[in-house]
Amino acid sequence: MRGKILAGALMALAFFIPATPAAAETPPLGLDESCQMVERKVYKDVRELITIDPDTAEYIKVRLLVAQLRSAANDHSFVATPRALQTALSGSEDDLRTFLTTDIEEVWLTDLRIKISQALAAGGTNVDEAAQEVLNTSSMDAHLAFLNDGLYAARELDCAAQATPTPSTTATASPTTTASPTASATDTPTPAPSASLGASGGEGGGLPVTGANTATVAGIGGALLLLGGAGYLIGRHRRTRFLT
Repeated sequence: MRGKILAGALMALAFFIPATPAAAETPPLGLDESCQMVERKVYKDVRELITIDPDTAEYIKVRLLVAQLRSAANDHSFVATPRALQTALSGSEDDLRTFLTTDIEEVWLTDLRIKISQALAAGGTNVDEAAQEVLNTSSMDAHLAFLNDGLYAARELDCAAQATPTPSTTATASPTTTASPTASATDTPTPAPSASLGASGGEGGGLPVTGANTATVAGIGGALLLLGGAGYLIGRHRRTRFLT
């Protein structure tokens, strides 16, 4: 009975032990994806959380360790680690000890890689380059260093690049040539109608007929006089012959 009470007390303490150091320390600040200052997410090293030897420690301490690991994984919003721990708890005691000895680091690293991939998807040239470099390795230390420090350093560079406007060449407005005022229809002087030759109009009457028109009239008149004279002579000649 006393053993069960002790086990329950240890399980209860497991949920408070991880929170105690966090409450005593002020989380550092850093920039998030939108370049806003927020508290950094500090990811823990699973190797530092395992303070007992899972193969030789009492089983109650092994289960207490599992509770601590699950609490830390949930604080980090991990996906793979809580599921793997639950599966190990569902098995035998030996299965749980083996998981904590050989598999926990690999599963923890998987969750860290998921977090780095999420940061990479959020964008940023410097973040992308740094994240790709870390993902090409399998080092636990490199993954933790990126998530806890390198990510925020890369974001500062990307946010600084966004805040600095790039000089752009603006087109200089060329002077506009204003069209010279054109004379409107009302401004155009209307030519005065010229008087036609031989027409009489207005108060002063038409101009006198001169030049070629006068010669034509004189020629016609002369021709009529000649025809009249010729007709007179012919008529007189016929009359003389009739009398004789």
